[in-house]
Amino acid sequence: MSALKLHGELDAIWGVPRGWRGVLTSVNHSDLGIRFMVAAGIYFCIGGLLAMLIRAQLATPRSAFVGPEIYNQIFTMHGSLMMFMFAIPFFEGLAMYMLPKLLGSRDLAFPRLSAFGWWCYLFGGFILLVAMGLGVAPDGGWFMYTPLASKTYTPGINADVWLLGITFVEVSAVCASIEITVSVLKLRAPGMSLGKMPIFAWYILVTALMMVVGFPPLILASTLLEIERAFGWPFFDPQRGGNPLLWQHLFWLFGHPEVYIIFLPAAGVVSTVLPVMVRHPLLGYGWIVGSILVLGFFSFGLWVHHMFATGIPHLALALFSVASALVAVPSVVQLFAWLATMWAGRPQMRLPMLYIAGFFFTFLLGGLTGVMLAMVPFNWQVHDTAFVTAHLHYVLVGGFVFPMLAGLYYWLPRLAARRSHPLLGQLAFWLIFVGFNATFLVMHLTGLLGMPRRVSTYESGLGWEWLNLFSSIGSFVMTFGFATVVIDVGLAIAFGRRSSRNPWRASTLEWAMPIPAPSYNFASLPHVESREPLDRHHRLARSLAQGEGYLGRGRCGLRETTGVDMISGEVTEVVILPGNSGLPIVTALTLGVFFLSLLLGVYWLAPAALLAVTALAWRWASALGAQADLGALPIGLGQAVPPHHEAKDAPGWWGSIFALITDATFFASLLFGYAFLATVGPGWPPPQLAQPSLAATVVVFLAALAAFLAERSALTAAQNGRLQDATRAYAGAFGALLFGLLALLAFGWLGLPSPRDHAYGAVTWMLVGYGSVHGFVALVMLAFVMRRIGTGHVSPARLLEPRIVRLWLHYTLFAMLLGLVAIAIPGAASWRW
Repeated sequence: MSALKLHGELDAIWGVPRGWRGVLTSVNHSDLGIRFMVAAGIYFCIGGLLAMLIRAQLATPRSAFVGPEIYNQIFTMHGSLMMFMFAIPFFEGLAMYMLPKLLGSRDLAFPRLSAFGWWCYLFGGFILLVAMGLGVAPDGGWFMYTPLASKTYTPGINADVWLLGITFVEVSAVCASIEITVSVLKLRAPGMSLGKMPIFAWYILVTALMMVVGFPPLILASTLLEIERAFGWPFFDPQRGGNPLLWQHLFWLFGHPEVYIIFLPAAGVVSTVLPVMVRHPLLGYGWIVGSILVLGFFSFGLWVHHMFATGIPHLALALFSVASALVAVPSVVQLFAWLATMWAGRPQMRLPMLYIAGFFFTFLLGGLTGVMLAMVPFNWQVHDTAFVTAHLHYVLVGGFVFPMLAGLYYWLPRLAARRSHPLLGQLAFWLIFVGFNATFLVMHLTGLLGMPRRVSTYESGLGWEWLNLFSSIGSFVMTFGFATVVIDVGLAIAFGRRSSRNPWRASTLEWAMPIPAPSYNFASLPHVESREPLDRHHRLARSLAQGEGYLGRGRCGLRETTGVDMISGEVTEVVILPGNSGLPIVTALTLGVFFLSLLLGVYWLAPAALLAVTALAWRWASALGAQADLGALPIGLGQAVPPHHEAKDAPGWWGSIFALITDATFFASLLFGYAFLATVGPGWPPPQLAQPSLAATVVVFLAALAAFLAERSALTAAQNGRLQDATRAYAGAFGALLFGLLALLAFGWLGLPSPRDHAYGAVTWMLVGYGSVHGFVALVMLAFVMRRIGTGHVSPARLLEPRIVRLWLHYTLFAMLLGLVAIAIPGAASWRW
């Protein structure tokens, strides 16, 4: 009865309201993870139907199935949906659902941020689908290369739909990356050091860190191109000092790490499922972790791999060619670790293992053709042909879809408490495997025979006819296979045999809870002492269900989980998480109004929407924190730790760190674009350089110094309990920053050239705009912390919010001053007072 009473108490705290209210307000990680995976699966089906239309068009020469304009929209939407709406969101959903269960936590670090990301993803995808239904879908390819995507050659809103819709979705991805990173580092079970983490968590952690750094260049590129299309600022126009290759550099700074962002989570599934299927622990844990880190790091140095045919210098070609070949080494390390584990164990060809075998075959072929494409002479021969399309699908389908299907069948008992029918699942596998290879293996030959990508038709007599027909037939077979998977999973959920708690006899923590999972995951949290904490007799599971671990009792209706030291796993705080809320969907809708106002050209509405988002963010943050010092709270097993808002390294502080890393990457990408155009852009240096007022510049520097010193004094006063002095010092920092922001705007208006005449003026105004936006954000945060002092949310023990404000203010001041320096250097000799 005590276990049942504990379950009822925790479910009342962590549960989700029924009906539509629960759908709109739930922040539960399991609900959100399932929503992401289901929505991504729907987008996969839509993208697959578009692929069928492509193959129907190319099955025969001179086909009149669809015209060129519709065909361009079809293949662009196919690539965009598969890359942006399926692959990354599906892994995000899997990570959201599985990570707290694997790590022994009750939820993710920022539940409302997860919910906000979900609604951004949903609304951004809705923009793309509505545009496709109205016949104005993007039609410039999922790369959106300039000048094709510029206003001159794509005058409609087709390209704007891609730029704004995908950017809206990228907001969701950035939110997920920060959420996942902080959750893996801070919200683990007590005792779970980095060396004891499940291998899947390592893969997801590195992937999330790659997203933190990898997505800002694409967001910047989309922003610059949309500004060029809407307002005529010539970032990519060579007639006015721009360069189309800037888009390629920014896109592939995201695009090549994107391949490994997709691959690593799938490899994490393989490293998790394979040892269970062969009944032997994973060999080479340390080597695999090292290879993941190396792969994540070096993936950012390979973006020119996609630009070998753009006329870059031969030395750069050689360096990037070697790097592209060497990056295969860490992947091979993982492959040999998997093979060694299979050799040491007893492989059982159950359905998840069957998909892993399919992954080995297809990804190996994709890796081999990848090494071929890394060789510059060969790359020149097959560039922009069907060979590259075939390689891409072997890497992405072989490297992502097959492992994810293995994970789907492996975790289906965890997700639905049901088992699928093995024969139907095996039929689906063979249809997919045979159909996929029939579709894309011969496509290598089509490419070698010279068939270009993205052509809507071709003439007969070129030797491509039977190969294209064979590929099209194979694509239909593959589609039947995926349809069989959907039927199989649907039947399993509706009518399948009920599964036992741990049908695979696995040893990771996700199997230590009842199925289906309760809203709180664990009735009490475990102390982890090994990488395989779950024993075969489920003694740990029974002990946790009876409340014998950490936090085995409810406390004042608070949603509590443990926060740990990032390295050692020692408990450092009790993390108190926010409950269900309608703020995430309202904030996402308001942000959606901003993107729609830009898409429809209603530009006056955009600032109003951003101000509304700011007000909602204020309301969001106001609901957090406490108005009294709680001190050390007992958590069970003889330990007591403070709540997170009284701890030094709380999740919110680390979330700000990684948000600022994302922000700084965006800024660094902007500076990279500035340097690139200054180096290779036509017409540089421009006839008119910036000649801003030196007085305004001096005011900006002095105001930044005053704001820095005032904030420093404010935090010192708060630490010493002198809250009135702290408020006055924050007010001084607010005034100094406001004065500096006005001087920065004057700096621009008084001395910068028009942003429409030359790319130099456009970039310098972007730098001023970046500093101004951050100045406004810092002003809001300073006002917020003054308000929090007045409401009693700040004390010498509760300094989380002032410390976060310090991070953002210091970064803002740095960005403003660095932007000024970047603008000043070319024309410093001609400055005037």
